[in-house]
Amino acid sequence: MQIGEVAARTELSLRTIRHYEEAGLVIPSARSQGGFRLYTEADVARLMVIRRMKPLGFTLDQMRDLLDATDRLDAGTGLGAGERAALLERVRAYEQAASDQVEKLRVQLYRAEDFAATLRARLERAGQAAAPQD
Repeated sequence: MQIGEVAARTELSLRTIRHYEEAGLVIPSARSQGGFRLYTEADVARLMVIRRMKPLGFTLDQMRDLLDATDRLDAGTGLGAGERAALLERVRAYEQAASDQVEKLRVQLYRAEDFAATLRARLERAGQAAAPQD
């Protein structure tokens, strides 16, 4: 598929996808005769991993490292037991970091919801006080 379809499916801009390509995070699987970037389902899945990591605060280097580890695990060939264990440990570390960040975001969301409710209650009280009396 071409970059426009990938952008629509991943909800990433064309510019962002090109940026991730320049950073070496995703490489189009092929190019058309006209030079258009062509992507596969695996490329889309890779972009979705990147998209999910970004709001959790992962850097491009961390994204690259995780993708390298998962690519090597998925390939599975030529991995010794020690290397496989080390790759799994890297993925576990990212899972833990993601879980920690999700918890921090939950706390922030709770505080934001509480703040919005406080403002809503204040507006309701002010609206009642300002209502004309019969």
